[in-house]
Amino acid sequence: MSLFKRIGIIARLDKPQILDTVKKLMDYLQDKEVQPVLESQLAAMMPGIKVAQAPLKELGDHCDMVMVVGGDGSFLGAARAICNYDIPVLGINRGTLGFLTDISPQHLQEELDPILAGDYHEEKRFMIEAKIKRQNRPSGDGIALNDLVLHPGKSARMIRFDLFIDDQFVMNQKSDGLIVATPTGSTAYALSAGGPIMLPKLDALVLVPMHPHTLSNRPIVIDANAKIRIVVCESNLTYPSVSCDGQLNITAAPGDEIHITKKQGGIRLIHPKDHDFYNVCRDKLGWQSSYRP
Repeated sequence: MSLFKRIGIIARLDKPQILDTVKKLMDYLQDKEVQPVLESQLAAMMPGIKVAQAPLKELGDHCDMVMVVGGDGSFLGAARAICNYDIPVLGINRGTLGFLTDISPQHLQEELDPILAGDYHEEKRFMIEAKIKRQNRPSGDGIALNDLVLHPGKSARMIRFDLFIDDQFVMNQKSDGLIVATPTGSTAYALSAGGPIMLPKLDALVLVPMHPHTLSNRPIVIDANAKIRIVVCESNLTYPSVSCDGQLNITAAPGDEIHITKKQGGIRLIHPKDHDFYNVCRDKLGWQSSYRP
């Protein structure tokens, strides 16, 4: 018997092979007497299949677990949609790197059997949120599992901003922007910009300058519960953007304040029992894999 009775399915919609994996997954779940619940847009791509469906933001009301078929981008979008539900999420990798999506579609049954039986590893990943204030009034907000990024938008100009942590002034910086990444996001955009790899269990954030004009500006690791405030300087000639996981952009203006804090709750991420973060790094980042004592 499965530990889970109703499992929501979210998937990328741009590749036929992903739909093939979804069909295979549905057949597997039904054989296990588990009811699949398709996200509505995914269900529309599979006419004739009669199963329960629900809009993405309501999916958590209809299931006790969610499986995401795709890459890390698909997982990030799903995480933001269901983060207010206390249900676990599992990734089936049909993308490229796959730091968040563990299950191989080629070995679906043998990898899912122990998980449905309750034999898995679960960890909590926290998220962060940004609230933009313009003349002390809210003008936009967003949440992220990986990172929040201040960047120039479509302009090639550098931007200037003041950085405060827990209301203490840190620096005035002129750069292409700033990445604020969680441990989950430390292996994503922040890594490409020269940031450190952080263990997922750390309760910390990393602030990574993007091509700073002053070369002494380096990444800073801070407490995840710190309050970050970024003030976009009035001297900027362009309107920068705040990107949430690279998928949602909020426009800021000169003079705006961006407040970034840890979000309440988070994501319950499921892994196979033998999951090993260092092994994932060796596999995805091409680290030397032979052990030589």
